[in-house]
Amino acid sequence: MTTCDTKKTVLLVDDDPDFLLQQKLQLEAAGFDVLEASSAKEAMQVLAKNSADIALVDLMMEESDTGFQLCYKLKKQQTMPVIMVTSVASETGIEFDAATDEERRWVKADVLLMKPVRFEQLKREIDRLLNN
Repeated sequence: MTTCDTKKTVLLVDDDPDFLLQQKLQLEAAGFDVLEASSAKEAMQVLAKNSADIALVDLMMEESDTGFQLCYKLKKQQTMPVIMVTSVASETGIEFDAATDEERRWVKADVLLMKPVRFEQLKREIDRLLNN
């Protein structure tokens, strides 16, 4: 269960159905409600009808930069923290981070995690961002 009294909702956006299912099951077991989307367009449609407390967004979906675009929209239109997950380093050999304030402003994500993501790490970041 989350450390807050009310159940928090996670928007989970990834085009990998296995990743979606795995994360959804773990997040629900940890006490979160989960909204799912398999594309940036679907994520915005889901948010038009529902609200979320935090978003977990894949970087490479329809296009290689779809996650960046979605993070930008979420930060512009919503007031939720965003965690970006990516396998870009293993797929392209390009490594980047969102460790500095400047990188976070450019990436528009509060946290950047590399796939495969350990659930304990993800849960720790979700709790930290929701309790700030």
